[in-house]
Parts: sequence; C-alpha cells; structure tokens
Amino acid sequence: MENLTPKPNQEELNAIALRLKELRKAKGYSNYEHIAFDLEMSRSAYWRLETGVNFELKTLIKICRLLDVSLEDFFKGIEIPNSKIKI
Repeated sequence: MENLTPKPNQEELNAIALRLKELRKAKGYSNYEHIAFDLEMSRSAYWRLETGVNFELKTLIKICRLLDVSLEDFFKGIEIPNSKIKI
C-alpha cells in the first residue's frame, strides 16, 4: 500500500523543482532533455530534479553555473517556513 503522508521538506523540494523548471525555460531550454545533455546527466536524473526529488548541493551549483544564475537569485521567492518544533 502506498504511503500518502507527505515527506518532511517535500513542500520546499517542490518549490525548488518548480524554480529549476522556470529557470530552465527562461534560459531557452524548452526541453529538459537538452539541459540534461549540457549538464552531462541522464535525462531521467535531471527529470527527477524537476519532480521534487532531494539532490546534492553540488548538483544545484552545477545547474546554476550553466544557467548563469547565482544561488541567491535561484532561491529568491522560495519560502522556507519556520520550524514547527517547540524546544
């Protein structure tokens, strides 16, 4: 049976995935397969990034360099909510 409970941080990962897709298209990559090729990644590996899969920071840095976007500009508009855990 499939677990439908959202994973921790999934909302933030989805926001990052959406930002990746927006920037890719803004830089003229209409198809994710083309950027995957330029990043020397498999198409399926890049597709997973745009679907909200957690990935390494070094991958994000590589993408930002290719798209000529700073990390600061990449994260503009992505909100990370405060922790709900009370200490």
